[in-house]
Amino acid sequence: MPARYEESVRCAHHTLLDKGSGRWWNDRRMSSIPVAPSLKSITLFTAAYMLAAVAGSMAQGNKEFIFYIVVMLVLIAVVTLVHRAVNLTTALLWTLSIWGLLHMAGGLVPLPKGWPYNEEQAVLYSWWIIPQRLKYDQIVHAYGFGVTTWVCWHCLKSAMQRGFGIQLRPTFGLLVLSAAAGVGFGALNEVVEFIAVLTIPNTNVGGYENTGWDLVANLIGATLAAVIIRFDQKASAV
Repeated sequence: MPARYEESVRCAHHTLLDKGSGRWWNDRRMSSIPVAPSLKSITLFTAAYMLAAVAGSMAQGNKEFIFYIVVMLVLIAVVTLVHRAVNLTTALLWTLSIWGLLHMAGGLVPLPKGWPYNEEQAVLYSWWIIPQRLKYDQIVHAYGFGVTTWVCWHCLKSAMQRGFGIQLRPTFGLLVLSAAAGVGFGALNEVVEFIAVLTIPNTNVGGYENTGWDLVANLIGATLAAVIIRFDQKASAV
């Protein structure tokens, strides 16, 4: 066997072993890959608003949002690991980062005087965009767990393609599964908020009705994301 061909076989075998283990790049290979300019921009953008959130929370003595900042740091680490595993698109990374910004702003940016709000704290999360009908909080929930549904679809599609060589199409059943996963993560978010209520006095989480509307917003966002994924696939196939 020619030496060049033998080396190619060994490289292909190494790649298959990586696929079988679910690890696509080891540390040596990752360190040799330059960071894309878009990823640097996302990182700097996220770091900037997180530092501002830390400063704002400490200045206001906002223990609730110090708790949420810790949760955010954990989520950023999780997204980093997911990105290394399935190579999230630039668009997905930007939408996730923007979600983080909307969340940090929601709890820390005060409302101008005269703007309608409920709960005790006059911050963006309490703002009635349409009085008694639509809150900023509900918009962020719908957006965030719509994005989460998109991430779930991307992970499912990427895992099947890399692990088994199967190119998934966004069928009704697979999109229902992705949306259900997005809504499930939304329910996990409510558990985190419940922990905040139990451990931190005077939170701005809201009561049972608020939780119910949050879950409805999550479902709406996940459903819209599934519809967009489906129609985007149809449009690209034309």
